[in-house]
Amino acid sequence: MELNSKVALVTGAGSGIGKAAAIALAGQGAKIGVLSHTLSEIEKTVAEISDKGGEAMALEADVTSPTEMRSAVEDLVSNYGRLDIVVANAGINGVWAPIDDLKPDEWDKTIAVNLRGTYLTLHTTVPLLKAQGSGSIIVVSSINGNRTFTTPGATAYAATKAGQVAMVQQLALELGKHHIRVNAVCPGEIETNIEDNTRQRHTEETAIPVEWPQGQVPISDGKPGRSEDVAELVLFLASHRSRHVTGVPIYVDGGQGLLR
Repeated sequence: MELNSKVALVTGAGSGIGKAAAIALAGQGAKIGVLSHTLSEIEKTVAEISDKGGEAMALEADVTSPTEMRSAVEDLVSNYGRLDIVVANAGINGVWAPIDDLKPDEWDKTIAVNLRGTYLTLHTTVPLLKAQGSGSIIVVSSINGNRTFTTPGATAYAATKAGQVAMVQQLALELGKHHIRVNAVCPGEIETNIEDNTRQRHTEETAIPVEWPQGQVPISDGKPGRSEDVAELVLFLASHRSRHVTGVPIYVDGGQGLLR
């Protein structure tokens, strides 16, 4: 129970990587604020944590709304008294299309959720970590925009994921004097339902045909990773075991990015 007495906020925790991270952190004793804009999903995550003997509360909020995020964080701290770990995971793939076909509102939506959402998550939580004089922030980015650039039409998505890593490295220095660590987790292909919020258009215009040798994930015989694989890294970065690790993007892609 490495995280006993710790409190964590996990955004986008209703499914996929966020849900797996919330469950993993709770499994090590942390109390979890399970945040998403979809109440039914986060209630299920809370129930799973409770069924396993953990403690969690549902926080319904839109990560793009400063009012909702501030209220959610206040509710979390009011209930548990502190905050130690922040997992900024909420994100969308958005629309993947040629740059001359990608609409301004489609671009804005991806930027709003992925970058503004990350900013607001940190904007509302960092004051609490500063006051406490410690903390760990984990931003869930991607190999896209950082290690690979071959996803057809994913310009907006790749820009946000690169931006998140830049934020992490900037803030690792800014917040170091407060003993707050900031790191990025960069998954490759992972079995999640993020494809549900992905729309692709005219991929034939942007795709470069390539046949990956023996599939695209070498370590797992071509199969995608699991959300739990990413959650294990989140758990490490949240714990004291990573006490000297900050400002680092860590790839969880089974070697996928090395093929590209």
